[in-house]
Amino acid sequence: MALAGLFFVLGALGAVLPVLPTTPFLLLTSYFLARSSPRLNRWLLGSRFFGPILRDWQQLGGVRPDVKVKAIMIVLLAVALSLWLTDLSSMIRWIAAAIALIGIGVILRLPAARKADSPS
Repeated sequence: MALAGLFFVLGALGAVLPVLPTTPFLLLTSYFLARSSPRLNRWLLGSRFFGPILRDWQQLGGVRPDVKVKAIMIVLLAVALSLWLTDLSSMIRWIAAAIALIGIGVILRLPAARKADSPS
């Protein structure tokens, strides 16, 4: 349960911070919850915010392309606003941009969700 809680907090932070990935932490959360508290895992899978990402991963084997586009847009917007609205040194700006590019690279490397099999 402690590991599930830790990874859930990291996943929730990843949803709002461009430096942390969300999906891997949520997958770890679900993994540990399935073993320690199936009831909480069902709640997580049913949640409006995190549930669709986890269900796509479990049922379709990846992340839908529209989710990837939204994630990349959020990273770009968050970093652009941070760089524009703050008085950071040039070095910190370059580091933030590099971290954002790494995050975008991680998003792009996530497997794409396979189409669900249609009934024959």
